[in-house]
Amino acid sequence: MNTAALQNKKPKQRYATTNWHEYEAALTARGSLLVWLDKDMKWLAEPTGNNGRPAKYTDAAIQFCLSIKCLFNLPLRQSLGMVQSLLQFAGLDWPTPDHSIVCRRQRTLQVKIGYRRSLGSQHLLVDSTGILFLGEGEWKRKKHGAEYRRQWRKVHLGIDAETLEIQAIAVTGNGVGDAPMLPELLMQLPADESIATATLDGAYDTQGCYAALLERGIMPVIPPRKNAKPWKSKIAGSEVRNAAIAACKRLGRRIWKRWSCYHRRSLVETKMQCFKRLGSRVMARTFDRQVAELQVRAVLLNRFTALGCTKTVPVAEMG
Repeated sequence: MNTAALQNKKPKQRYATTNWHEYEAALTARGSLLVWLDKDMKWLAEPTGNNGRPAKYTDAAIQFCLSIKCLFNLPLRQSLGMVQSLLQFAGLDWPTPDHSIVCRRQRTLQVKIGYRRSLGSQHLLVDSTGILFLGEGEWKRKKHGAEYRRQWRKVHLGIDAETLEIQAIAVTGNGVGDAPMLPELLMQLPADESIATATLDGAYDTQGCYAALLERGIMPVIPPRKNAKPWKSKIAGSEVRNAAIAACKRLGRRIWKRWSCYHRRSLVETKMQCFKRLGSRVMARTFDRQVAELQVRAVLLNRFTALGCTKTVPVAEMG
């Protein structure tokens, strides 16, 4: 790059954090062991009156045990030992479930993913990533080459751009595309929740995705493919997509992304990175248990986010 280009290059926008005190307190709270334990939790299940042996522990108790397991990346028996210690520290006389009970209940566990709703209209961000569950790690692959046995579970996430919390999650095999899973993610969102826009990457540039979003009254923000052709007017979403194609051709893709606020999709990419910080692979071996384990990770991330996040503003606005 020559000197003239360097002089004309626009300096990168700098940001400053305005809530360091609250954010530091949130980071400290994340390290507290008892922040994950609710003393008002219903631990023991009530008899249902159905035939067969009744469940002794509630789903909340099993989910708490799996949360400790995923949070500290421990084997199941060691995780239950930590659970027993936490109950003793909290002064609770609750019994600790056996590892066989937790393993069996994990297969059918209905994980409850709590999140905060936006104050106004929500801006949905959707993306997917892969989590390894079979095969060797990256070092051996680079040293000795890839193996055919390496397989991934694909995690599809939908987050709120304001609260940064996961609101929808779906787990599939690595052979399933991104676009077919969008309707399932939308079904997990409450019907009475107002969603203004949904920002997705080019993999969702399909007629099915546009139709699913417009059916919910959501404005799609999807970059058209580079070789995209205009759709016929009778196709759902053709007006929005054709306008995006025309804007990209006339003004450029970069200006369209800035005008449509497409760049906030980086928030869901950051959430994916946080998701992998809890482990680059799953420990469970069956699909149902893997789904429960990955859903528990979403619960942990939402809890981290609810404790507090940074609030930043451009430096120019602070003066």
